Amino acid sequence: MDNKEFETQIFEKQNPNREKIRSDLLTVYQSLMEKGYNPIDQIIGYILSGDPTYITSHKNARSIIQQQERDELLRELLEYYLKDSESGS
Repeated sequence: MDNKEFETQIFEKQNPNREKIRSDLLTVYQSLMEKGYNPIDQIIGYILSGDPTYITSHKNARSIIQQQERDELLRELLEYYLKDSESGS
């Protein structure tokens, strides 16, 4: 029996658009703040559901966030959080 089928596969993906994703997230965050929304809750709602109405159209934030793939937004947020927590350990 070949044990290779039970080994964990390694998935690595480099994102050349990292800075654009960060910039877009900050723009959307600021737009949500300006309109009085809780930006964290709204961005999470958008990422989980894909429903663009979680994001305000103020300052074109809805169009900006829709230019990014939701999995890439999640990846960037998770990497940022985990890298930050590693340096604080």
